[in-house]
Amino acid sequence: MKEKNSIMRRIVENMSRVIIGKEGPAKLMVMALASSGHILIEDVPGIGKTTMANSMAKSVGLSFNRIQFTPDILPSDITGFTIFNQKTGEFEYRSGNVMSNVILADEINRTSPKTQASMLEVMEERQVTVDGKTYSVPNPFMVIATQNPVEYMGTYPLPEAQMDRFMMRISVGYPSHTEEVDILYRFQESNPLNNLEPVVTREELLELQQQVRQVRVDQSLAGYIVDLTTATRRHEHVMLGCSPRASLSLFRASQAAALYDGRDYVLPEDIRDLAVPVLSHRLVLKQEAKIKRITNESIILDIVERQKIPVGIK
Repeated sequence: MKEKNSIMRRIVENMSRVIIGKEGPAKLMVMALASSGHILIEDVPGIGKTTMANSMAKSVGLSFNRIQFTPDILPSDITGFTIFNQKTGEFEYRSGNVMSNVILADEINRTSPKTQASMLEVMEERQVTVDGKTYSVPNPFMVIATQNPVEYMGTYPLPEAQMDRFMMRISVGYPSHTEEVDILYRFQESNPLNNLEPVVTREELLELQQQVRQVRVDQSLAGYIVDLTTATRRHEHVMLGCSPRASLSLFRASQAAALYDGRDYVLPEDIRDLAVPVLSHRLVLKQEAKIKRITNESIILDIVERQKIPVGIK
């Protein structure tokens, strides 16, 4: 367990060579990667969302592709298309931008709903279907998406089905005064991202993902996870609660959290600490809750506080 634990910590440490003072979000990103999940980074412009995504992608020895989402991008740009080859007399598949291990979907909410929908199949099933034929994406596969939650002009909100496919939603947050001064000097001569080297191989990452699935989760804790997601479906301010996919995401993420801390078993604290980043973005609130300015995060925190923690875990 310590060896796999060191792999995750190695990635976070490498990211810190570029990103200052954001070990928490970096840790969550690495947990999502180890859990074979996707992550949505949602925050205001200029605080390093894209840089953080790039730093993690460069820290692993995988193929990487950045897609700058704009209103004129077509679904075929994402999934690929078939073209008739006059020499062979056959149709050939030309791969789209999604055919890489790590995809940075930058400003994903700036493209049309039709193009957003082209990401649904690949995020869930790791494959694309073009003209009736299915093509698998490379393994491992991860989508890191970014979006600006405060600017609505020219944007298209992600539908619930797509939000549900992200294992976690995180925010980076503004740096402290000292951290921001450090950023100025770190980027004074050049961008440190240009010199960042991989610290993990593809084989190591695949082994890590298998190791995460072997972390033991007591049956009472599995029931605790389901109790949390079920409570979101019954909450007075929630119109649409968490799906079974959310339960599985919290299950996997808690396994990765345990492994990150060098354990081969999950504790209740792992689940409680991850409840907000894993569950909050999946809720659809009732209109009266929005009027009262009740947030998704506050509802998850309230549910976690009320839910009884299992005792006597074996």
